Amino acid sequence: MEASERTTVRWWRWRSNPLRRRVDVVEAWVVVAGWVLALLGGLCAGLMASGAVDRAVERQRAESHEVRAVLVRDAPGPSAARAASDHRVWGTVRWTAPDGSRHQEEARVPPRAGAGSAVAVWVDREGDLTSPPVSGGEAWLHSAMGGVLAGAFAGGTVLGTVWLARLVLDGRRLAMWDAEWERVDTRRGWKTG
Repeated sequence: MEASERTTVRWWRWRSNPLRRRVDVVEAWVVVAGWVLALLGGLCAGLMASGAVDRAVERQRAESHEVRAVLVRDAPGPSAARAASDHRVWGTVRWTAPDGSRHQEEARVPPRAGAGSAVAVWVDREGDLTSPPVSGGEAWLHSAMGGVLAGAFAGGTVLGTVWLARLVLDGRRLAMWDAEWERVDTRRGWKTG
C-alpha cells in the first residue's frame, strides 16, 4: 500500500487564494501582533520589575546600618532541633541608637556567648532592630527572578488575550461557514441538519 503524500502549505493566510477569508487575514495579524506585544511587553515589564527590586534593595541598604550591641545575659547553647539553621540563638542585647537613645531587645546572637560580649546588629533610622540587608548575590537573584516572573506574566497575559481573540475569530469563521452551507443547501433544496 502506498503512503499518501501530504503537502503543507505554509503562510496560507498571507497568500492570495480562493479559500482565504478576511477573518483569516485578521487572525494572522492578531497572532503576529500578539507575539510582538508579548515579547516587547514581557521585556519591558521584566526590566521595570528588575529595576524596582534594585531600588528596593538600595533603599533597604540606605535605611539600615550595623551597630555594636552588648549581650545583657549569657546566651543559651544551640538547640539540637535547629541543626539546619545558622546556629544562632535568641539573646537580649542593649545598644545605643544614632540619636543617643538606649534600646534593649531580643536579637539573634552566637550560641554560648557570655554577658557583656559585643555582637553586631542591624538597626533602621529610628534605632529599631531590623534584618540585615540582602547580599549582592541575593540582590541579583531577587532582581533576576522578579524580572523573569514579571516578564512571563506580562507575556502570558498578552498571549492569553490573543488566544481568546482567536476563539472569537474561530466562532465567527464557523458562523460564516454555517451561513454559506445554509445558502448552498437551500439553493439545491437540501437540508444537511
